[in-house]
Amino acid sequence: MNAKVDTYLSSLKNWKKEAQLLREILLTTKLDEEFKWSRPCYTYNGKNIVGIATLKDHCALNIFNGASLSDPNEILIIPGEHTQSGRWMKFDSIANINKHAKLIKSFIKEAIELESNGVKPVKSKPASLPLPIELENIFKKDDKLKKAFNALTPGRQRAYLIYFSGTKNAQTIINRIDKYTPKILCGKGFNDCTCGLSKRMPNCDGSHKFAKL
Repeated sequence: MNAKVDTYLSSLKNWKKEAQLLREILLTTKLDEEFKWSRPCYTYNGKNIVGIATLKDHCALNIFNGASLSDPNEILIIPGEHTQSGRWMKFDSIANINKHAKLIKSFIKEAIELESNGVKPVKSKPASLPLPIELENIFKKDDKLKKAFNALTPGRQRAYLIYFSGTKNAQTIINRIDKYTPKILCGKGFNDCTCGLSKRMPNCDGSHKFAKL
């Protein structure tokens, strides 16, 4: 048992009993209890296996290599749109945790076996993002920009599309496209340095801000 986890659990205002029960279940396994990222984390031979998270409307187990586990009843969920290998089990009551206690232990046992056998986390290919209609319309008028955008790596294209589509306001989308058009035409990614002063090339580290002082 880890003293920092004791402190963490005692300070919880939401889902304290549920988190404590999850801890009790995990401590019956072969996992070691640690405290990482300000949360309880359970490891095997130093490798992260599962963590406990308490959120506003539920608490959860974050299984780091959950995508590799056998889950015929589809109990595990993908916590975010861009999540690769992590999977969550969400709980909203003590009864729900007790109901799934055996399944939790089964998942942990399988996760330990996967780690022991050197099975690497599954990394699925990110789903392609659609072009905002505003960008499509600009491409119809600006073939040079379209060719420059298509010449970018998939990762750079994706970063721009996430940013452009981060608002529902059409004019804001157009403004964002206009702002980054020079960067795209230069073959630069959203987070790439354009001033040449960065110490973390090709990424921008903010050095341009100090150059203007």
